[in-house]
Amino acid sequence: MVMFQCTAEPWWAFKDSAEAMAMTYHVFLMIADGHDEIGTDFISLEKYASDAASYLRKKNVPCVDMMYGVSMGGGCVVRFLAAEDIPVDKAIIDAGITPYPYSGWICRLIAFKDFITVLIGTRSYRAMKLVYPQDRWTPKGEDPEEHYRKLHHFYKQHFSPRKIYNVFWSANNYSMPDHTPAVDTKIEYWYGEEEKKARKNNLAYVTKTYPQAVQREFKGLAHAELVLMFPERFFQEVTRFQKEG
Repeated sequence: MVMFQCTAEPWWAFKDSAEAMAMTYHVFLMIADGHDEIGTDFISLEKYASDAASYLRKKNVPCVDMMYGVSMGGGCVVRFLAAEDIPVDKAIIDAGITPYPYSGWICRLIAFKDFITVLIGTRSYRAMKLVYPQDRWTPKGEDPEEHYRKLHHFYKQHFSPRKIYNVFWSANNYSMPDHTPAVDTKIEYWYGEEEKKARKNNLAYVTKTYPQAVQREFKGLAHAELVLMFPERFFQEVTRFQKEG
């Protein structure tokens, strides 16, 4: 199983769900550049997907049984299926971001808005707790204050303004082949009920690009909440998909 992480979260935010899946799969959790602790910088979503494919080839992985990506990571799945030559049996695009269809200047305005929003959220401890209430966004078994201070420290130490802008620009404006090849991959597009409206265009893009994609809505959940907060349920949902036809 190959897992791609989302934008602006440290790699260890996905550790619990990756470990849950490791009970069944050999899991490759692909850490995006700039989302680690070793000082790398984020270049592009295209590089994230390409680096993952190169790594799998070096590990002599001839095919992938299950691929999962959330948000930016979902975009990586979209790009991987279209641009890489490693077959994927089943893929989950969880609230996956797809390229904007707008003109360049509109895309720049959106990127700047996202940049300001995330910059404030990652620099202000109070704003972070206001936008993401601790009683909802603290993983089970962790102390809320310790968890949020660890996140805040990571953001301040490793997410420079330039990196934040690069991430959001690339996640929303990555390139796709002029002619997307047909793939036999079974695909589900997941999204939380609370983000349904925001994912409308993304879902339309995915189902147009991959007509076999099936949508699946999760009641009462927000963006990336399933994989970040509910590793046991995440395991169950992936296993359900894996066992289906």
